Amino acid sequence: MMKFDISEIDKEEAVKRYVESISPLKLKVFPKKEKQKVILLQLIIQLFDQKMKYNESEINDILKPVYNDYVIIRRYLVDYKFLGRLDNGKLYWVEDRKEI
Repeated sequence: MMKFDISEIDKEEAVKRYVESISPLKLKVFPKKEKQKVILLQLIIQLFDQKMKYNESEINDILKPVYNDYVIIRRYLVDYKFLGRLDNGKLYWVEDRKEI
């Protein structure tokens, strides 16, 4: 996992460039650059309850309003270790993240 020094200015710029609406969260576009992806994934993961276990359908229902290609967002949440999941994809959970 890559680590980034993310400043408040970085966050503000990413939100300005990629976010259509904060409440409810809706993205205009999903960035190609890694640092911006991490910033947006940090926003998106806040939509999930850390104490819950989710099935794929529940994950999709949360992500669909955020971005048209919700499947890629789900994949990035797992790949960047914001979400954990069983190998069979039947259960997801929010990973405990101490550092980025």
